[in-house]
Amino acid sequence: MILVSGPEQFLADRAVRQLRDQLTAEDPSLEVNDLEADHYQPGELITLASPSLFAEPRLIRVANVEKCTDAFLTETLRYLESPADDTYLVLRHGGGVRGKKLLDTIRGGTGQGLEVVCAELKKDTEKLDFAAAEFAAERRRVTSGALRALVTAFSDDLAELASACQQLISDAAEEITEATVEKYYEGRVETNSFKVADMAVAGRQGEALVLLRHALASGADPVPVVAAFAMKIRGMAKVHGAYGPSGQLASRLGMAPWQVERAQREVRGWSEDGLGRCIEVVAETDAAVKGAERDAVYALERMVTVISMRGDRPR
Repeated sequence: MILVSGPEQFLADRAVRQLRDQLTAEDPSLEVNDLEADHYQPGELITLASPSLFAEPRLIRVANVEKCTDAFLTETLRYLESPADDTYLVLRHGGGVRGKKLLDTIRGGTGQGLEVVCAELKKDTEKLDFAAAEFAAERRRVTSGALRALVTAFSDDLAELASACQQLISDAAEEITEATVEKYYEGRVETNSFKVADMAVAGRQGEALVLLRHALASGADPVPVVAAFAMKIRGMAKVHGAYGPSGQLASRLGMAPWQVERAQREVRGWSEDGLGRCIEVVAETDAAVKGAERDAVYALERMVTVISMRGDRPR
């Protein structure tokens, strides 16, 4: 019995796929069956788990346990009391309180169950650790700059981040650096919302506007662009006037040490008033791209200009 729990679907799919591949490698005659717990009919589990004429091993994958029927709960709890031999039952539970008794029973040891937790990776530090683990598993060297570039380019989709890591592992030679990432994913990295924000904060207004237009022409949504600027300006505001080692500040401010160090570099030379004006223009732009103004592109370009000028409003 294996419980795959948590909201991160990519990690859950990978865990189930790896189990299937492992079992198939051990015995190619493995029989694989799928059930949907939210459409479960009485007797389905017992039928699939019953011994067959040739006694081949079985893998029963059950989806949507968080929406399961009462019949599924009742029959699975009964099944756990005496699991079938050579049968691997995998339950996918995405979260929520439905099926709590079943989860507690498995976690309590009934049926000799194991749990694979697939928590959502929300923080950049978690995604960095994930990407680093992808390379470490294949014994490939990768620089911290390359990891940050990957996470920045693919922060919205864990599956795409994993795919990018695997492509670099397969194709790239020697150590994987930030230059390697930009070579492989030039369009994605350069037109990324965070890249636009980086250029603007660095005062490179012309380059920031070019990247912004390229991003919008490539189908980028204005809302995430504003979100990237908001994240960067908030980080700069947090560290402005703060003193101490990056590790201590990171813990206090809820940031990663490298984020603190980067924000400290970016905020040098900025005034408190300038930061305040930039926070205001980001908020105004957020409202504008969500319908408060007719021209979202003009609002984005205005925001880029103000931030490139460290808070001075365009005349």
